[in-house]
Amino acid sequence: MRRRWQFIVVHNSGTRQGSARIFDYYHRHVRRMRNGLAYHFVIGNGTSTGDGQIEVGDRWRRQINGGHVHSDYLNNIALGICLVGDFNRDQPTRRQLEACEELINYLRKRCGKVDAHYAVVRPHREVNPPQWATDCPGNAFPYSWFRRFQE
Repeated sequence: MRRRWQFIVVHNSGTRQGSARIFDYYHRHVRRMRNGLAYHFVIGNGTSTGDGQIEVGDRWRRQINGGHVHSDYLNNIALGICLVGDFNRDQPTRRQLEACEELINYLRKRCGKVDAHYAVVRPHREVNPPQWATDCPGNAFPYSWFRRFQE
């Protein structure tokens, strides 16, 4: 659905290991999210899946809202990418960042421009409403990395 997706939000899982399957189980059975995995994509860190391996979630396949930010409005227009890791303790791997950049570039081209701009790329902490403040994707995340998506 071209032009629907106006934002791409980058998250960390807050766990040192995991995968789309594991997070789907948690979101579906513990958080009781009807559509399971909250993100559209998960990028592994070499623990439960390959380092830099991109897993495509059911929300992308079905082109449905995310469940990754505390805003129904934003979940309707924002794709969610989760990098496996706790970036308050560790940094993402080089392969994770390379895969994430490749995925973002693909998604921006695939989804097209809205008002002459590609989808805006932001860390989760910059898009959550103030009453739901978060440090995601963590204090050790290299925030300067987001500069490459200015446009």
